[in-house]
Amino acid sequence: MNLCVDDEIKLKGFMPEKDDVKTLAQFFYAFSDETRLRIVILLTIMPLCVSDISLVLNINQTTVSHQLKILRNIGIVEFDRDGKSIVYYIKNRDIFEMLNLSVDCV
Repeated sequence: MNLCVDDEIKLKGFMPEKDDVKTLAQFFYAFSDETRLRIVILLTIMPLCVSDISLVLNINQTTVSHQLKILRNIGIVEFDRDGKSIVYYIKNRDIFEMLNLSVDCV
């Protein structure tokens, strides 16, 4: 089946810009790693510091810190200082809803 010119134009009109697709790919990359996904799920429940995440998920703090850096760079998590501790939290609370919807899709 070949598209007519009008259909081709319509389809191209619905496609996001290349930069937007790249941003989406980076966003979904965050959820492609089991450890990062577990961290994100945990942080949708409550803000936590590295040592608490490490304790709950039973993984070393270096791994947690590395994965949090990736999540920060993508824009999924942010942090606040609480004295000497750094507390991480989900930047956009809609991620919780997205994860719930994703569970329904699999």
